[in-house]
Amino acid sequence: MARVKIYSTGHCPICEKTKHLLKKWKIPYEEVLLDKPSVYKEFAELTNNARMVPQLTIDGKWIGGFSELTELHMDDALDELMEA
Repeated sequence: MARVKIYSTGHCPICEKTKHLLKKWKIPYEEVLLDKPSVYKEFAELTNNARMVPQLTIDGKWIGGFSELTELHMDDALDELMEA
């Protein structure tokens, strides 16, 4: 089971960019498409009712979207999170 989950939609260019970066950084992830009400409920609870995608979690903890992911990477904090 992947430690990273990306909540996305099928027609989101930033979601595609985020998945591309995760692959480039060799970080396995699970994609969750927000097309079912039960999935959307989980998404809303985890992300404090976020309105934009992508949104990411690591080990079930919400880290934010694309901007937050790249900031974590630039600060070397992403490596620390993935090593934990």
